Amino acid sequence: MSKLTMSKAINEGLRSCLETDPKTLVMGEDVGKLGGVFRVTDGLQKDFGEDRVIDTPLAESGIVGTAIGLALRGYRPIVEIQFDGFVYPAFDQIVTQLAKMHARALGHVKMPVTIRIPYAGGIGAVEHHSESHEAYFAHTAGLRVVTPSNPDDAYWMLRQSVESDDPVIFLEPKARYWDKAEISAAPALDLHSAKVVRPGTDLTLLAYGPMVKVCLEVAAAAEEDGRRIEVVDLRSLSPVDFATLEESVKRTGRAVVVHEAPVFMGMGAELAARLTERCFYHLEAPVLRVGGYHAPYPPSRVEEQYLPDLDRVLDAVDRALAF
Repeated sequence: MSKLTMSKAINEGLRSCLETDPKTLVMGEDVGKLGGVFRVTDGLQKDFGEDRVIDTPLAESGIVGTAIGLALRGYRPIVEIQFDGFVYPAFDQIVTQLAKMHARALGHVKMPVTIRIPYAGGIGAVEHHSESHEAYFAHTAGLRVVTPSNPDDAYWMLRQSVESDDPVIFLEPKARYWDKAEISAAPALDLHSAKVVRPGTDLTLLAYGPMVKVCLEVAAAAEEDGRRIEVVDLRSLSPVDFATLEESVKRTGRAVVVHEAPVFMGMGAELAARLTERCFYHLEAPVLRVGGYHAPYPPSRVEEQYLPDLDRVLDAVDRALAF
C-alpha cells in the first residue's frame, strides 16, 4: 500500500475484515451514513450494506450488550465507541459480561468482540472527549488491551484483534489519526509484542499510543547532547511483553515510563514496579514516570499544560541520568 493516515489504515483494516469473514460486523453511533466522527468507517456501509455496517442508537450499554449476544451466535462484531469518555455507560457490560463470559463458561464460550475506542487528548476537544482510561481495562482480567502508535501497526493490529477469539479493547490515539506511514505487506510482530522503535544505550523510554511520537522526539533531542536514548513501544497493555521491556532496561540501566493518563495508579505504576522487581540489580536509578495530573482532563485552552511534552520528558531523562 502507499502511505496512509492512521484513520485510513484502520478503515482499510475494517474493510479487509469485512471482506474476509461474512460473520464480521461493524456497529456503533454514526458509523454508517456519516462514516464516523473521524470518518474512520467512511464508505463501509455503502460497500457492505446496512446489515453489516450498522448505525446504532445512542446507547453504549445496548451496543456492547448486543455485540455480546451476536458473539454468542457466532458473529465477530467490531464495536465503535464514538469518544473515550462515552464508554462508561457500557462499562458494566464490558467488565461484568464481556470479560467474564469465557471463564464463566469454563472455556466453552468464545467472545470475539473488538471494541474500538478513540482515546487521549491533543485535539482541542470538550469535556469527555480526551480521556485516557486504559488502566481500567488493563486491570480487568479477560480483556486484551492494545493500542497502536502508527498507521502500520493500526492496520495489522486491528486485523489481529478481530481474528482473536477473546475480547479486545482497541485504543486508537486520536491525535495520531492524521499521521502518515507506509503499510507493510505482513505484520512484523504478533498482537502482544512490544517493539524497540529506536535503539539506545543510556536510558529506556517506555511509551505507547500517542506518547511514542513524543518519546522519539525526545530521543532525537537528547542525541544532540550525546545521549543515546532507547524508545520501546509497548503496543499491548494487557498482556504486557515484559520480556522485551526487561531486556531493554537491563541493557540501559535506566527507565522512564511515559503516558497521557494520570500518573497516580496508572499503567506506569505497574510497569515501574515490575521492572524494579525484575531488573533491580541492573538499575542505576529509580524507574521514573511522566504522565497526566491527578485531575479531570482540562479545557482545551490549557491541555498543553496537562499533556506530557518534550520538556517534561527530557526533565525526567535528566533526573534519571543524574543518579
